[in-house]
Amino acid sequence: MERPSQDIADELRKVDLFTALDPGQLRVVIDSTRVVHLDGGQRLFDHGQPARQFFYLRTGQLKLFRSSPSGGEKIIEIIQPQEMFAQAVMFMEPDDGYPVSAEAIEPSVLLGFDSEVMRGVLRRSVDTCFRVLASLSYRLRQQVDEIEKLTLHSAASRLAGYLVGQVPGDVPLSPGVRLPAPKNVIASRLGIQPETFSRVAARLMKEGLIRVQGQDVVLLDVEGLRARAEG
Repeated sequence: MERPSQDIADELRKVDLFTALDPGQLRVVIDSTRVVHLDGGQRLFDHGQPARQFFYLRTGQLKLFRSSPSGGEKIIEIIQPQEMFAQAVMFMEPDDGYPVSAEAIEPSVLLGFDSEVMRGVLRRSVDTCFRVLASLSYRLRQQVDEIEKLTLHSAASRLAGYLVGQVPGDVPLSPGVRLPAPKNVIASRLGIQPETFSRVAARLMKEGLIRVQGQDVVLLDVEGLRARAEG
């Protein structure tokens, strides 16, 4: 794996996890970082594989998932550019395994960080360690909220909430949204079957909330979708 370019520090300073580091600490982490290139469908790591790195996605898209003994697949999260993942492994024993598998949905470029190097940085600064823990705690809270949505809301509420979540803050009244992943991947992420996804999308279209054109979805009634998501 190749080393990142020298200007990567400016990009990483915008990442929540690394805002806790001073310039010297960040340089130590960057010096042990490697660039990873993946083709679509290529695995980054497998469930149970020793967890010795955590990652930042620069371009492309990945899925984190678990496979069942019967061959089924449950997508835990879809990773988008400028997102970190597997950060918690820095607090695990070196030979503990990743709790999920990771696979590129499309050609992707990542940065891989050495967990032991990051632990060394944290051991030398209690204040930095607490700032990093605060960042991880915030991420954990987000994941707990996601679990609540998946367990307490109907399929229609989940899809409506997902679509609204794709809308940037400043948007027109009827924003167009390009689905960031294939529909079967999104369905798995929402905990519903692909055929259920299609039925729910058709229902939202019939209610005048959305219009679907291939991978593009026009949100005709954002407030209506928000109400659906909360119902």
